[in-house]
Amino acid sequence: MKKVEAIIKPFKLDEVKDALNGIGIQGMTVTEVKGFGRQKGHMELYRGAEYDISFLPKIKIEVVIPDNMLDKVLSAIERSAKTDQIGDGKIFVYSLDNVIRIRTGEIGETAI
Repeated sequence: MKKVEAIIKPFKLDEVKDALNGIGIQGMTVTEVKGFGRQKGHMELYRGAEYDISFLPKIKIEVVIPDNMLDKVLSAIERSAKTDQIGDGKIFVYSLDNVIRIRTGEIGETAI
């Protein structure tokens, strides 16, 4: 099993969600996060004063999938989140040892 985390631009959330639903991903966790990478933030002007906006708003999507879905999931996220602009985000992949569904006690891939 794998856990896939994708950090994307907020306005791409619906496209990524639809792409993942289209390949059969049924559940995901979405979190509003802030951060920066190579973008390094930017300066904004508010009422005549400049403000350094170091942490930019992003969305983190987390999905847990069987190993055989990894390539489809990565492709769907990359295709739907891409804008060809700096700050498109990153995808992280982790290996999972186990998953337990609390309500039923199911273990492993059946718990996904």
